[in-house]
Amino acid sequence: MAGYILQKLGYALLTLFGVVTVIFLLFTILPGDPARMMLGQNESEEQLAIVKKKYGFDKPVYQQYLYYLNDLSPLSFHSKTEGDYTFLLKGKYQASSLFSIGNTQVVLKKPYLRESFQKNGKKVSSVIRETLPNTFILAVSAIAIAIFLGIGLGIISVLFKDRWVDKTIQLVSTLGMSVPSFFSAIVFAWLFGYVLHEYTNLNMTGSWYEVDDFGEGSYIQWKNLLLPAVVLGIRPLAVVSQLMRNSLIEVLAQDYIRTAKAKGLSFFTIIRKHALKNALNPVVTAVSGWFASMLAGAVFVEYIFGWNGLGKEIVDALNTLDLPIIMGAVLIIAILFIVINIVVDILYGWLDPKVKA
Repeated sequence: MAGYILQKLGYALLTLFGVVTVIFLLFTILPGDPARMMLGQNESEEQLAIVKKKYGFDKPVYQQYLYYLNDLSPLSFHSKTEGDYTFLLKGKYQASSLFSIGNTQVVLKKPYLRESFQKNGKKVSSVIRETLPNTFILAVSAIAIAIFLGIGLGIISVLFKDRWVDKTIQLVSTLGMSVPSFFSAIVFAWLFGYVLHEYTNLNMTGSWYEVDDFGEGSYIQWKNLLLPAVVLGIRPLAVVSQLMRNSLIEVLAQDYIRTAKAKGLSFFTIIRKHALKNALNPVVTAVSGWFASMLAGAVFVEYIFGWNGLGKEIVDALNTLDLPIIMGAVLIIAILFIVINIVVDILYGWLDPKVKA
């Protein structure tokens, strides 16, 4: 098992290297001159030269790429010459020096995601640290709704197989899978946050934290989580329900289930002790994929509901061409995808011993 995990980690590192390369090429070569994006319409040639030197934009593309890898790598190489891009400026890196080779210093540091073009030089890592927890809370809430309701509806469908209850659940699930999240977000915000506001007391927009009216700090507003979590959870809920139904029907047809029935075990005992665990494999696959995609797919839902998460930050960064924030956010989401896939592979070994073999 240890060798299997190490192999997966090796593939993950190769995947991450490919993602970093694509992100750099996509957002460095295609958009144009990043120095002009930072300065806007008021730039002068002197200002452009200063900005290009500071951020390494005056170097060839291959050298900029090496700078980018050096910034992201925990083990990195830095010049001792002041004014060089890799010079260890105080506040830019939090580094521990290991040893020196001539004019080059080898250090151990936190990955550096660079600085925002539009937020007065604020570090991208700080922006992500402030917004990612909100997106994570939203994604966890949405996937929890999808898991519990989806598995429950799947079991109910099996209990009433081919009856009107089963057919109704399947119809609703199909509709749930076919409706885009941004459309559901608009409908839910309008219906429950505006038309039925008097009865639901829900807001059309609002984030996890709200500022006190008297300026005495911020507080958590739980009700603002409900609508975006439900909207984001509709599509995975439909998928989980369908998969749970089909997988459970297949498991219940196995020989060992017939043996359990012959022993006189009740239907609920058979499902709880024998069938449910074996029927969860495709559900785990779906849940892992949806959870990872939610971190990226929450962009439109967060923007529509005004939820201050990473998705909304990406939209704002796209509107202002704040490339470092876009690059950092995409990289973090890619890392989360990779980590979740590794965790799911390990879960397979627990759910199904044949996977270990």
